Amino acid sequence: MPNKQSAKRRVRIAERNRIYNRYWTTRCKNAVKKVLEAVEAKDGEAAVSSFDMAQSVIDKAVVKGVMHRNTATRRKKMMALRIKSLDA
Repeated sequence: MPNKQSAKRRVRIAERNRIYNRYWTTRCKNAVKKVLEAVEAKDGEAAVSSFDMAQSVIDKAVVKGVMHRNTATRRKKMMALRIKSLDA
């Protein structure tokens, strides 16, 4: 348990940030899972619509500093390749 006032404040801030980051990380993971489930079900329309939503969520996470931009690009590329292989 911290003794100094500044250390107590940092504990509160760290907990607040942890909850915020966990919310956005979970939201990103769920969006990606929806896309991959649609691809597994071979449902092209659902995959494309959930891909658009997943891109939006991932880009928002990058802007908020929760996810690194290269990680976001890698995830979007992976989903796009899966959807492209579905069309072929």
